[in-house]
Amino acid sequence: MNTRLLPAAAVCATLTAALATPAFATPALAVPALATPAAAPAAVSAAPKPLTGVAVYLSYDKEGFPVSRYEPGKGFTKLGAMPMTGQFSASPDGRKLAWITSAGYVRVGDGRRVTTAAKGAAAGFPCATPVWSPDSRRVAYVGKGNSDARSISVVGADGKGRGKAGTTLGLCHLAWSADGRYLAGYAGTTEGVYRLDVKTGKASKVKGVGLANHVQSLSPDGSKVVVAPLSRNAPGGDGSWPGSFRPAVVDVATGKKVAIPVKGSLIGACYLRDGRLVVRVAGRTANTLVVLDRNGRQVQRLTEPAAARRQALLQIVG
Repeated sequence: MNTRLLPAAAVCATLTAALATPAFATPALAVPALATPAAAPAAVSAAPKPLTGVAVYLSYDKEGFPVSRYEPGKGFTKLGAMPMTGQFSASPDGRKLAWITSAGYVRVGDGRRVTTAAKGAAAGFPCATPVWSPDSRRVAYVGKGNSDARSISVVGADGKGRGKAGTTLGLCHLAWSADGRYLAGYAGTTEGVYRLDVKTGKASKVKGVGLANHVQSLSPDGSKVVVAPLSRNAPGGDGSWPGSFRPAVVDVATGKKVAIPVKGSLIGACYLRDGRLVVRVAGRTANTLVVLDRNGRQVQRLTEPAAARRQALLQIVG
């Protein structure tokens, strides 16, 4: 069953229930009005640095949706409590948050200072989340409008350099490829995933995805997308960030699913800037992050903090 963009009224109850089980959530533009594109990631070395466990997690309490940065040896540091609109994201460096207010303001903060970077964002639709650029300096967000396809704008975290990236039907749970060229999101109707080429401003539907209600990330070159596919009769949900999801990796050009050679109950997956895929596996006392290299070989296993077992994972930092 498909659903169109829904208002934020039901987000609180939905996300609270979703976080009863664990979960997961990450650009350059060749548009004259925008800043120079971020450089593509450096060539992958023979031995990338192993993950240390630094990550950003989302939970729930009476104040809203607290988001915290976790560092081994230091524990959790609160970055802020996100509004009930459900429209928020964490930066790739794990130090900043971006969110949309009920009035359509794009705000960014680091736990100490809050800045209004732009106005005119689509508000009241939980799935219309902003997304940070790979260098954690800019934010892409969905503009106001009455059609299913919406304009995507990009602005610096300091409010400067605002410009248009293009128009797309895939405006929900935006993800940005590490090379900066592509943005991807699922349609507000849940009818497919669309990838927007910010160099040309054109969007195209991803093959092989019929229905979906979450986009977690893109591979560094934008050729593969991590999604939460839906069966034909599955409920679309209200668009809030999932507490967990069964990930599927899909080749954008062919529509073929890429095998995820990890055993257990998979509750999320996310690409790193160097092309490794991190798969989140549910555990009885703590969840595990399994790191796969570009060839699908397991190169690392990392146990998450027990306190994060029922929290959503917004960002893997390092």
